[in-house]
Amino acid sequence: MSMVKERSGVQKIAPYQAARSLESVKREFGLDQIIKLAGNENRLGCSSRVAGILEEQKSQFSFYPDSNCTVLRERLSSIHNVEPDHLVFGNGSFELIALIAHAYLETGEEAVIPDPSFGWYRNVTLQMNGKPVMIPLKEFAIDTDEILRLISGQTKIIWICNPNNPTGTVLKEEQLRDFIKKVPDHILVVLDEAYIDFVEEPYFDTTELIKQHKNVILLRTFSKLYGLASFRIGYGIGDPELIEKINKVRSPLSVSFPAQKAAEVSLEDEDFKRLVLDNNRKSLDLYYSELKRLGLDYVRSNGNFILIRTGADGEAVEKAFLQNEIIIRNASEFGLDGWIRVSVGTFEENKKVIRVLESFTQERKRQEES
Repeated sequence: MSMVKERSGVQKIAPYQAARSLESVKREFGLDQIIKLAGNENRLGCSSRVAGILEEQKSQFSFYPDSNCTVLRERLSSIHNVEPDHLVFGNGSFELIALIAHAYLETGEEAVIPDPSFGWYRNVTLQMNGKPVMIPLKEFAIDTDEILRLISGQTKIIWICNPNNPTGTVLKEEQLRDFIKKVPDHILVVLDEAYIDFVEEPYFDTTELIKQHKNVILLRTFSKLYGLASFRIGYGIGDPELIEKINKVRSPLSVSFPAQKAAEVSLEDEDFKRLVLDNNRKSLDLYYSELKRLGLDYVRSNGNFILIRTGADGEAVEKAFLQNEIIIRNASEFGLDGWIRVSVGTFEENKKVIRVLESFTQERKRQEES
């Protein structure tokens, strides 16, 4: 046993459970091919322009990246109609979430976290010796009334995943605006908008919120719609004073040169974005109609995934899918026993998921009747 003692906050942290990698599953189960629908990744890949820009710029790979992300900053500033100093960049949302906690959360201060939601909020809170205050969802949606009720003198950060992962629910505009107005100005509201591009109905421009409230920061990612998950690049939008404090604890070279270039060209590829969004809408519509036919409950999603109630043991469902060369997420790890979370794949992959569900459901019914 090591004699070096870790920080007290580290003692309380359970290792983060990421989705299984393709390689680990292939090796464990002896599979050659597998469809990964567990990590909410983009199954259509990324823009074809990414390979082109990396080939074109490969002579720059031996140099350190631009720590300011200057070109990307200018483009996003124009897209979101904000000044460049309203933006902060990071090595994906994981790093940005950690940086916010490191910059703002003192020992003993509370961070309010809807539950279930993205598990990294709790992890970074504990890293800083903060106190997670878990607020159960109400009908699979974030309960803003309960959050407001439980705000205390020690509350410092409120983490809001909108749309929420793993449920896919999104706060209505009026509800979100009213909630933020009621949060005291000294409490930081973090709106993690990793899935905002997939919202079913037309949604309002949430950048308005950071112009009206200096205690709000938005987080965006290139991992979902743009399919750049392995590049690790995301950004935050907020008041310059908030951004300045986060930059003080940020590693200056955390966003690589390839990531910056890939993000720049991805922003320009409207055809690819339309392709992804069209596939997502058609795929979710397929799930809704087929799950209704199978008599399986589900939650309408505003993300690139869907939460489905099988009513069966999650490990048994996982095994059934693995036997059909598909990885899905057992939602019991989110506290949702009898549910699974399935990432939206290609249309053909989604049809295969439905066939597996139908087969599993029929077999389970036969066993119960025998």
